[in-house]
Amino acid sequence: MTGEIFRDAWGIPHLRAGDATELARLQGRVTALDRAWQLETERHRAQGTSASFLGPEALPWDRFARRVRLADTARRCLAELDRRDPETGQWLRAYVEGVNEGLVAPDAPLSPASDPSPVSSPSPSPESSPSPGPSPSPGPTTAPGCAAAPEFARVALTPGRWEPWTPLAVWLSTHILFAGFPAKLWRERVVECLGRDAVGLFAADGPGTSGSNGWLVAGERTVTGQAVIAGDPHRFIEDPGVYQQIRLSCPEFDVVGIAVPGVPGIAHFGHTGSVAWAITNAMADYQDLYREQLRRTGAGVEALGPDGVWHRAARHTETVEVAGEDPVEVEVIETDRGPVIIGGPEGLEDGVSEPGAPPVAVALRYPPRVTGDLGFGALLPLLRARRVADVDRALDLWAEPVNVVQAADTEGGTLHRVAGRVPVRAEANRIRPVPAWEPGHDWQGWHESPRAGLTDGIAVMANQRGPAAPLGVEFAAPHRADRIAALLARRERWSAAEMPALHTDTHLASAAALLDHVAALDGLTGPAAGLRGRLLGWDRRMDADSTGAALHAAVRGALVRQLARHPAFARLATPPAYPEVFQPWLALLPRIGYALEHLLTAKELYGIDRPAAVRAALEEVAARPPAGTWGDTHRLAPWRALPPMTPYDEPALSGDHDCVLCTSSVPGFTDLAARGPAARYVWDLARREDSRWVVPFGASGVPDSPHHRDQLPLWLAGDLVPVVTDWDGLRREDVVRDRGTHEETDELEELQEETDV
Repeated sequence: MTGEIFRDAWGIPHLRAGDATELARLQGRVTALDRAWQLETERHRAQGTSASFLGPEALPWDRFARRVRLADTARRCLAELDRRDPETGQWLRAYVEGVNEGLVAPDAPLSPASDPSPVSSPSPSPESSPSPGPSPSPGPTTAPGCAAAPEFARVALTPGRWEPWTPLAVWLSTHILFAGFPAKLWRERVVECLGRDAVGLFAADGPGTSGSNGWLVAGERTVTGQAVIAGDPHRFIEDPGVYQQIRLSCPEFDVVGIAVPGVPGIAHFGHTGSVAWAITNAMADYQDLYREQLRRTGAGVEALGPDGVWHRAARHTETVEVAGEDPVEVEVIETDRGPVIIGGPEGLEDGVSEPGAPPVAVALRYPPRVTGDLGFGALLPLLRARRVADVDRALDLWAEPVNVVQAADTEGGTLHRVAGRVPVRAEANRIRPVPAWEPGHDWQGWHESPRAGLTDGIAVMANQRGPAAPLGVEFAAPHRADRIAALLARRERWSAAEMPALHTDTHLASAAALLDHVAALDGLTGPAAGLRGRLLGWDRRMDADSTGAALHAAVRGALVRQLARHPAFARLATPPAYPEVFQPWLALLPRIGYALEHLLTAKELYGIDRPAAVRAALEEVAARPPAGTWGDTHRLAPWRALPPMTPYDEPALSGDHDCVLCTSSVPGFTDLAARGPAARYVWDLARREDSRWVVPFGASGVPDSPHHRDQLPLWLAGDLVPVVTDWDGLRREDVVRDRGTHEETDELEELQEETDV
């Protein structure tokens, strides 16, 4: 078998191979060439071994990864995949083989220091043992991927071996916090401190969630008569990026799309030529927290079950290596509900239990741990899809994260549905941790996937309450969705080329709640009155060059801090001593910042004089107003596993949390934006070559590559890169023959004839 690697002018890989399996190997290989450091970082995070080279700052995540059993769950899911769908299992192995070829020879000896694996006693469950299957075949003796990435030398890290289950573990690691189960810990605190009715006040897409914009315009509303799908996923911006533009072509299919590095295929955003699909976060709640009663016995640990009987819990210890410090031992306990991720038989390590209450221990129940299914069986059917009905059938196999999917095909078919697995259980499970020892909190099957239609030929999803409303608790405010719908309603027919203007709209509808309070104020000092006038004259657009936007953000931040200091919220100001991973969901200041609109418009707010708080915030900012524009403080702040050797001067950003251009800061804490559009796309069903896409940085994760940050100016300006579909318009970079051999050649006419589309 032979595969070819092509590149367009932006370094985006276009891959062509003789069959789907060889194509998966090629995808793994090119991902390792482009993203070696990123792949290895994600592999170590999934294993809970990243502190071995990143140091103590990575320890909280590694502890969580071990306790929640990410790697073991991935092994279970691989075993189940092999049983149910051996073809996909082999396809997955081919991808892993390609990753190992691109990184380093997979049979090279590894020292414990270079690739620390989880150290544990044998798991009592048979699913925990490595799944059967062939090991990756030996590859080249060079390491082109890691050789190009300077980060390996900086931390003295040698690439390790990817196992067949590693992509599943990477997917789990990427999405384990996606549904925001730590918000249940926050809601429990809110109920304890303020009462049950307060839950709704803070019900917003808070500091730890990921969102998206997505819209589908049917052919009846386009200039071509064929549908257009567009949008942008909102995630924490990372460098290298969380998404990878790629094309996958073989005689069976030819798909362009946005992949997740480390995972084969194109799961979330793809265009096959005759059908296209895209997703947004459904904001569904599909993970539960259980408060456990645990006790130690001579034989181990027991947990009190809902039947009133103490049951044996699985228990072992693992050792986490930490660069520059002593190793840390982690106790891993799993009850019949799931892995214990907070506390244990003696409670919290750094906390004190309430008098008379059992020691704190909280277990997480999440679908793949229960079913052994991550939904990877959907990946090949998605690539092979030709019509909306094919996408629909593929999505019946989807597991998590739970998404709202929009799809359209060239025959006029459209699809708007929820995809993923959400358990049926008691309402209390969705709100807060529930007692494991009480009956009535078990899972009772799975919800049917809700579906929706189009309205006037349009469907818009932006994490608001929509078709997934029965499945979730906290949703985004409707502002982004309403704004997109209003913009689309301004004309009868749309073209793909006109869609990027929607991506970058900066109107902030949620500003009304604060500005209404500002408008009602009188008796202000001279400077505050002047500030009031400027705010009321502001156009409510969060543009980077706007002084009005800067003033609004400053007053908003001052108000958030005013409210956070109020005695009514004093008990919420000190979160429990839960693990550091969960603290962003428990911090009061961000919670008030994201819920500010609710707090300002509620009928009553625990005796807080809101006009007085707004007045104080206005006077505070008037005394020391911001000197510049919104972009002076609202700048990109991407996450990197290692800081760059030479810091980048990250750019100013337009947008805000509730704008269509969703660049999220944390009001009251920082104007820096850690979240934003992790990609943008426009899929044109009339002519795939008229489709567009862009990512925040570039196709390459190598800092010295010309394609490391070459898309950033386009991303900032709202421009997109053309999707090239003509093979003659691409540059052939490499030809990979058989397993691990490659050469540069122009002699592959037969393969070209089979795959030209």
